Amino acid sequence: MDTYNRLPVSFERGQGSWVWDIQGRPYLDALSGIAVCGLGHAHPAVASAVCEQARTLVHTSNLYGVPAQEALGERLCKLAEMDRAFFCNSGAEANEAAIKLARLHGHRQGIPEPVILVMEGAFHGRTLATLSATANPGAQTGFGPLVPGFVRVPYDDVDAVAAAASEHPGIVAVLVEPIQGEGGIRVPSSGYLSALRAVCDRHGWLLMLDEVQTGVGRTGRWFAHQHETVCPDVVTLAKGLANGVPIGACLARGAAASTLTPGSHGSTFGGNPLACAAASAVLETIAGDGLLERANHMGRQMIQGLRGALGDIPAVREIRGQGLMIGVELDRPCADLIGQCLDRGVLVNVTAERVVRLLPPLVVSEAEAERIVASVSEAIRTFLG
Repeated sequence: MDTYNRLPVSFERGQGSWVWDIQGRPYLDALSGIAVCGLGHAHPAVASAVCEQARTLVHTSNLYGVPAQEALGERLCKLAEMDRAFFCNSGAEANEAAIKLARLHGHRQGIPEPVILVMEGAFHGRTLATLSATANPGAQTGFGPLVPGFVRVPYDDVDAVAAAASEHPGIVAVLVEPIQGEGGIRVPSSGYLSALRAVCDRHGWLLMLDEVQTGVGRTGRWFAHQHETVCPDVVTLAKGLANGVPIGACLARGAAASTLTPGSHGSTFGGNPLACAAASAVLETIAGDGLLERANHMGRQMIQGLRGALGDIPAVREIRGQGLMIGVELDRPCADLIGQCLDRGVLVNVTAERVVRLLPPLVVSEAEAERIVASVSEAIRTFLG
């Protein structure tokens, strides 16, 4: 179906930070399949894990024990300081699970119409519930009536969250991205998540963090909330978890971890042996190869390089990010930059109309990072005239 405005290029193979189109032309991937291929393309550890598992057992369903799923769940929960994991196939499904969990949690507290607090600029998915939690009128148009039970406040505004408590007595949870990705690589003020944690504790709400784009090393920590050492009640993951093999996860602790019970939720494909083998290989590689530290180092290098190359241009409003999640905000819509960077052999994205989004693989080399900075800076200067 005609659901994508595709660029005039098709790729047939990849290696590390590079992909090659069907004519054999190479491109430096500064988008990683939208924060998915954190280990780059055709990583040998992931390829070996997938091949070995495919030769053994791909799928049995969750009617039976899945040892690979149990091992992955234990590892993720240890990394995130959570108690239990539910596996699915995407970020939208992970957030859908979190929404259902929060509502069920509220009903069990005697709240007949539970409300979840969400943020302006948020993006949580395209299912009807996650679309309703999302703040993108363009994505919502034509799909009404949307799902009720969400109240929206400004992002990075703790006072607005606190004020909502008296205006909406049915609030049971706050769902928020530690850094807004689709919303324009918006990095909140220092202490924002800690302040949200305090508000949630004061009112007995669940703090649910959408780490679909920020998680699994993207920002230089396993999870972006660990930059503040905040412990949420629920964390959702997907994208970079299995380097391109579809998987999602909803992690929870405390009361939230025991809310869902047999029959209350499920997934046919979620957490099957193939996806879990790929995800385990990703976690092992990130830990073994020191890629968290690398993401921090390379992110700082790229932001400094972009600021050095573009900092004197008034039309460049801000260059911001954390780890290898970087945004260059202009003072005008700049979707044309996608094609202009493509012509220069670099894959980028524009989000929130005015923000060039860079999400290179965690394995990007210094030379590759410098090339991304030079090519993107040149394209922006040319675009701005």
